[in-house]
This record gives sequence, structure tokens and C-alpha cells, in this order.
Amino acid sequence: MLQFITHPSDRYTIAEEVKMAIEGGCKWIQLRMKDASYEEMKSTALEIIPMCKENDIILVIDDNVELVNELRVHGVHLGKNDMDPRKAREILGPHAIIGVTANTADDILSFRGVDVDYVGLGPFRHTTTKKNLSPVIGLDGYKDIVATVTEGGNTLPIVAIGGITLEDVTGIMATGVQGIAVSGSIINAPDPVRYTSQLLEALSPSDI
Repeated sequence: MLQFITHPSDRYTIAEEVKMAIEGGCKWIQLRMKDASYEEMKSTALEIIPMCKENDIILVIDDNVELVNELRVHGVHLGKNDMDPRKAREILGPHAIIGVTANTADDILSFRGVDVDYVGLGPFRHTTTKKNLSPVIGLDGYKDIVATVTEGGNTLPIVAIGGITLEDVTGIMATGVQGIAVSGSIINAPDPVRYTSQLLEALSPSDI
């Protein structure tokens, strides 16, 4: 599974980024616009929703449960300081996708009994697309966390995130995670469409 996370860029608009990721074969988009107003996010979401619908793409919006509810996109991704996922579930109903952020095994195990759909675990390495970064995890960290949470009964899909590049994919997937989320390495690639398709090719042996 590959999730593309949007990020403001000097080279492309958010809609252009999403279009290229979709052309490269990505089927899961997270709209993240951390410093944007509600109206700015809504305007951008309305630009990309038709592309997502036309190509059967899952679209989740970072943090903004209200906007997800208004526009009826697939779901929301909640950071550690965002709304409690239980409250988000009450608002969005049983069919919405709710993703949550985790940095440790304890974070993941704390979601036992909570109706969420996947965990974004990171950061893999230092990334410039996020402020207030938690300590980097690295390959050994992912292996340890996956082993610990599996032993603890976790069944939530784990998506690795944070500074991931094409060269990292094989090693990361060997740790037992179910997917990766990528932002900067796609946007900054010389050919984002080709880079996206290469990421998917690297994922395909263990893709879900």
C-alpha cells in the first residue's frame, strides 16, 4: 500500500501533485495542508475530489474532521494532538476511514478496542515536511515495534512514514509493516509520475 501525502511545493500546486501521484498509479491520497485555513483546504479538496472519484482513489484529509464530514470524502488522518479518534468515529460514522499517528509500540497498543483503521508509524528518518518531529525510528526500530505490537495482539495495518525514499522500500517492508506513506521524495523527484510508479513496483512483492 502506498499513500501519497500532499505538501506545499514551489514547483507544483497541490492539485498537480495529486494528479501526478494518481498518474503514477497511487490509489491513496492524504490531503495535508497544515497551515491552511478551512476555506483554503476546502477549495483544494474540491479541486482533487473529481480526480479521486474518476480514478477510484481513496482520499483522506489530515486532521480536519469537520471538512471530511462536510465533503464526505473517505476519511481522516488524526495526529497525536488532533481530535480523539473515538469522537471522530461518532461524527463520521461507521464507514469512514480513520487513521492515527504513532511513534512507539505503546502508542499503537493504546488503540486496542478503538475503532480505527490503520496506524501511521514514524518518522522513519528525519523529514523536513513535518515540524516538532518525534525521534526517528529507523529499520531496527520498526522491526522491534512490529514484533512488540504483534505479540501484544495488534491487528491494525501499520504504514511507515517519514523521509522514505525508493531505496528504503524493500528494507522497510521486510520489517513487517503493511505499507508506506511518502510525500517529499515524490514531489522532489525529477519525474514524480515515474517515481510513484517505481515506488509501487518496489512495493508489489509484499503489497496488500
